[in-house]
Amino acid sequence: MEELIRTLLKADVTVMARANGNVNFGSHPQGTPWPGVVLYTIGDAEGHTLQGPSGLSTARVQVDCIAKTYGSAKELSRAVRTVLDGHASAGLQGVFHAGTRDGREGGTNEASRPFRVSLDFIVTYNN
Repeated sequence: MEELIRTLLKADVTVMARANGNVNFGSHPQGTPWPGVVLYTIGDAEGHTLQGPSGLSTARVQVDCIAKTYGSAKELSRAVRTVLDGHASAGLQGVFHAGTRDGREGGTNEASRPFRVSLDFIVTYNN
């Protein structure tokens, strides 16, 4: 599932332009400047029936859109949401936006703290 989500975002020219080509799971490469998209699997559970595994799983994926300005982070988040919300394809039964949070990264130097817009998606996918 992680590979499918990342591939979808990397295939979109608007996301790639706004993210400067940076779409990664788990972390942003050290020393790489912002903007970028960092994805995290927050929860993942295999579905079951009374007969055993259903062949489907449901995950919550957090997509952090991080940029030097709030406006850039927001534009990147809108591009990501356009690609993912309502998407269904081979392997992905459905991807649905579940919530958004705005924030700012920590640190002591106000000028170097990037802005973050976090999107949560519920993903149902084939095992």
